[in-house]
Amino acid sequence: MRGEKPISLWDASAEEQDYSAELGGDQRADLAIVGGGFTGLSTALHAAEKGLDCHVLEARQIGYGGSGRNVGLVNAGLWLPPQDVRAALGEERGSRLIRELGDAPAYVMSLIERFQIRCEATRTGTIHAAHSQRGFDDLARRAEEWHRLGAPVDLLDRETAAAKIGSPAFFGGLLDRRAGTINPMGYVRGLARAARNAGARISTGVTVRSLHRDGDNWILKTDGGTVTARAVVLGTNAYSDTLWPDLKETFTLIHYFQVATKPLGERAASILAERQGLWDTGPIMFSLRRDAEDRLIIGSMGKVVGGEGGLSHRWAKKQLARLFPDLGPVEFDEAWHGQIAMTPDHLPRIHRLADNLYTPIGYNGRGITPGTIFGRAMAELLSGGREDDLPLPISDPAPAPGRHVRKWLYQTAFTANQLIKSI
Repeated sequence: MRGEKPISLWDASAEEQDYSAELGGDQRADLAIVGGGFTGLSTALHAAEKGLDCHVLEARQIGYGGSGRNVGLVNAGLWLPPQDVRAALGEERGSRLIRELGDAPAYVMSLIERFQIRCEATRTGTIHAAHSQRGFDDLARRAEEWHRLGAPVDLLDRETAAAKIGSPAFFGGLLDRRAGTINPMGYVRGLARAARNAGARISTGVTVRSLHRDGDNWILKTDGGTVTARAVVLGTNAYSDTLWPDLKETFTLIHYFQVATKPLGERAASILAERQGLWDTGPIMFSLRRDAEDRLIIGSMGKVVGGEGGLSHRWAKKQLARLFPDLGPVEFDEAWHGQIAMTPDHLPRIHRLADNLYTPIGYNGRGITPGTIFGRAMAELLSGGREDDLPLPISDPAPAPGRHVRKWLYQTAFTANQLIKSI
């Protein structure tokens, strides 16, 4: 159940109200959805609108996992450049995924508008900032292909990037005008409200302990009762546990932390003045954005280390001073981290685990747009659609090679990065 301390700044600052409800005994549904994040609630909303009786089962609170801890960048596409996506998936399927995720920010914003979701939405784009000349060359390659596809992206030279970011520290950037920013907890709570209004049921504080087939139905046993459903979607992504054997073995688990300053008012006015969100091309990525209260939120790969005045706070102070030497001293409100499901090829997956049992998974740190789009696709499939119409081909789960060693190496490198850059 929900603890007293907010799980993130977004949990504390979201205007959309939290929602909780017990399971209340045995239930039946057309579709049971495990996980109350972007994927699960998008599935519930779209499936309920198609007339399916849906029931969402969330072990903690709405948005407790990656959804409520997200950076809040509503990005188009994937980590990979579009030409690499086509090379991995083939021309037809790769182009379809590029097109769907390229249009995804507009679809997210349309849901926000349609349901009047209060989530601090901005539509001024995001900036992929070059940490080096090599990083800028990579952005130029991405820009060339996006331009060929007709996408509204601008390759920024060093001077233009400095003016938009408010710092000369970068070698340039790629401004994607399709993108934007949100309070991710506000968005996921808004999806929950919209799904409930469409007829979906949502139960929180309900952990699914077992999942098995009984004839044409799936039986989900929980501490609060049993749910019987014709179909099941697992929307747990990086927070997958042992409910389905070996599912969590299909990705490498990494963490991403963020530290938010106290509101800075006019002191922050020149930093990301148009309120784009930013992330960089560095091998250990970092992110930066401003919220509606003029806090700066800075983050990077790894866990929060130490409390107030600890390593992560020292890292954040050092980075802000390096980027914005005129900013002056800052104090912090919140620090938190979340989990990311990183696949070996940096592409998401849609697995059919058994008949009428599916999971979209492996978002590689991009949960908002794929979670929303893949949830819609699950609803279309389970209301009579075809697997061939999914954004991705169905694939079988396979263990991620060396995931345990990789997880340890990554966490060691991420902590060392904080230590080195806080000196």
